[in-house]
Amino acid sequence: MSETVVLEHAAQAGTDFLMYTGNFCGYCTAAKRLFKGKSLSVKEYNFDQHSGLRQAVVAATGHRTVPVIFDLRDGNVMFIGGFDETNAYLK
Repeated sequence: MSETVVLEHAAQAGTDFLMYTGNFCGYCTAAKRLFKGKSLSVKEYNFDQHSGLRQAVVAATGHRTVPVIFDLRDGNVMFIGGFDETNAYLK
């Protein structure tokens, strides 16, 4: 079920990237700036606004910190990681 949630969000996003965030997250803010600076679109889901979502995403990815970022380009749903991994990935 946990992968299903991510795949549903990805299918509905209509953006280049899918990102799960949390309140008061400096790395989430940095990721948003990174996407904006590269003119890439992103759909955001905030764990603090969706009960149970964090558990589903952690179960699907094993990634326990925010942000949790997926590349949706080319019709694929590819898990990248957090901000550091995404920053390196987009260089």
